[in-house]
Amino acid sequence: MSENTEQSQEELPPLLTEPEDGVPFVIDTDRGLKRCAEALAVGTGPVAIDAERASGFRYGQRAFLVQLKREGSGLWLVDPEPFDTLAPLQKALGDAEWILHAATQDLPCLAELGMSPHALFDTELAARLAGLPKVGLGAVVENLMGVRLAKEHSAADWSTRPLPKDWLRYAALDVELLIPLREKLTALLAEQRKAEWAAQEFEYARTHRPAVVPRKERWRKTSGVNKLKNPRKLAVLRELWFARESLAEKKDVAPGHILPDSALIAAADALPRTVPQLLSVNGFHGRAAKREAPRWLRAIKTGSSTQDMPEQQRRSGGPPPPRSWKDRNPLAYRQYRTARAWLTHRAEQLEVMPETLLTPAVLKQLCWTPPEQIDLDSVNAALTELGARPWQVEQAAAVVAVALLDPDPMDAV
Repeated sequence: MSENTEQSQEELPPLLTEPEDGVPFVIDTDRGLKRCAEALAVGTGPVAIDAERASGFRYGQRAFLVQLKREGSGLWLVDPEPFDTLAPLQKALGDAEWILHAATQDLPCLAELGMSPHALFDTELAARLAGLPKVGLGAVVENLMGVRLAKEHSAADWSTRPLPKDWLRYAALDVELLIPLREKLTALLAEQRKAEWAAQEFEYARTHRPAVVPRKERWRKTSGVNKLKNPRKLAVLRELWFARESLAEKKDVAPGHILPDSALIAAADALPRTVPQLLSVNGFHGRAAKREAPRWLRAIKTGSSTQDMPEQQRRSGGPPPPRSWKDRNPLAYRQYRTARAWLTHRAEQLEVMPETLLTPAVLKQLCWTPPEQIDLDSVNAALTELGARPWQVEQAAAVVAVALLDPDPMDAV
């Protein structure tokens, strides 16, 4: 081993490989769930929570493991599969604050189990507001607490039963340090005078429900859909997508495990008329390509004969991609590019990421459809209506208003 390698290893923070009190048994019985609820009820302070899903393996985004830790209660691992609800845990926690990392990823699957927070602290959001260079849980823990977390099972199939001991250890570590990490981040935000900003972001994350694409339009999210320029081929893709979705839901597997998106695109583009033609399509492959070939051919025939032709692009009501603005709306293009550059500079001054200061979607919408009368008050109102938090309006409105009123010339953007 070289001297440099030895030195770099010596400089690495220690690796945390085991929770302080060991890895608990997984709760999967009514008696165990009652015991867990009783323990959480007598605990004090906030509760650290995490959930593990089987994205890419199972249909949907439900939780297959829930981890909880609270002072005076200990660390608990709960298997949600045997239970219709985890409402007893919700009742036991009362109005305790929840600590999660990247809460918007886990809150929906926890809500499906009857669990929703009355108060929230998101360590990822806090790290973003604090201006930390990396905001993944491992990076934030290493930065602020001087230890490393083992993260080797992040993409595991958490629907596996029984769960391997190493996976359970990894899952337990996800909540092991969240409570002291919250204290570190709280102190850092207070020092930077961003505590109120964080409170607004946490409440928004807790209460905001993002718009959900209707099921009938989700097929448009198929990777590569833009390759299909013919409405007939889009109709075929739509039918193939629904056929795959129905089979995936029935089998409880991720749709991509049945057929990848690329296979749907290839079949919709080729428009085969027989099973042999379908199976000879270049790019048409997957676990169920041959076994379910009649199903796919029926979908192709339905799409080929339908009178219900989809539009080339779904009308979302939002602005088009900014790259097309230069020709379609040169003034909006100049305003957007100017505002984005100035907001980036302002974000650097505040030591936050530009997308944390103002989300790209809000900026695009405002520049594409600005107020008729542009001034600070109208921009304040527009930003608020678009969902910007008060701290964002306070820090960004003046910058955006000036950019709308006096955008840089075309050759400067």
